[in-house]
Amino acid sequence: MKKLHAALLGAILLGGVAACSPLPTLNALSPGKSLRSGSALAYGENARHKLDVYSPEDNSVAAPVVVFFLGGNWTKGERDDYAFVGRALAARGIVAVIPDVRLYPEVRYPDFLDDSARALAWTVREIARYGGDPARLFVMGHSSGAYNAAMMALDPQWLAKQGMQPAALRGWIGLAGPYDFLPIENKTTQAVFHFPDTPPESQPIHHARAGTPPALLIAANNDQLVDPLRNTGAMAARLRGKGVAVQELHFDKVSHATLVASLAAPLRFLAPTLNTVEQFVKSDAGQLAPGTKPD
Repeated sequence: MKKLHAALLGAILLGGVAACSPLPTLNALSPGKSLRSGSALAYGENARHKLDVYSPEDNSVAAPVVVFFLGGNWTKGERDDYAFVGRALAARGIVAVIPDVRLYPEVRYPDFLDDSARALAWTVREIARYGGDPARLFVMGHSSGAYNAAMMALDPQWLAKQGMQPAALRGWIGLAGPYDFLPIENKTTQAVFHFPDTPPESQPIHHARAGTPPALLIAANNDQLVDPLRNTGAMAARLRGKGVAVQELHFDKVSHATLVASLAAPLRFLAPTLNTVEQFVKSDAGQLAPGTKPD
């Protein structure tokens, strides 16, 4: 088993979690294939407007819901590759929704944020059919997906288009998120965000304000792609300064890629990411004692 862990970790470190090869391996080694209760469900008219739902086996009580946005620099990524995330959350009693959104070059900023809001609006309307409680809704993402999650929680204009407000979210969870990345250095990201005319309001950190949902922000100390201090650290500090409840964690044994991979069963020895997310969600973003049910 240790050799398997080492081989899988090596593949992810070499190929990156957004690459195609390691993710099917993570999915194949993650238990809970029967937990997917809805596949390729349409939340809009575009071919990318599809999502999958993963539900706990015990549906006797409506479960909290996490909508997870995957990473990939707004240019790549498929929801099927992140089945291990859906299974992990569902196995812990959380309904997981994993949508695809449109990507560059089909769209640029801010169109993928409109898609993210539409996926959340679908979830509020439909998730009760899959055992979820729409009143206990969280949004979560990794890397560029964490950016999308942050913008849903912090900038009210996107949800407003769907007749919603950020207050509909009990909390948001960011894994290795880019929240303050101007000036943009990555050539691909420049194209996504209309460089050199990138609007300052595209940066989540500028939307940190009082009254936004509580946050769980997790980063890898060894992140070579998204500076954990400038992004996770600064966002946490800005939110705290506005009186927002924030849990901030920095893990040593993971990288940008393996932080999200540590949600999968074979790599949970790297960091307690899943346990931390579960506690945040089930405690209603830290506002309930463990085991207490919300009203």
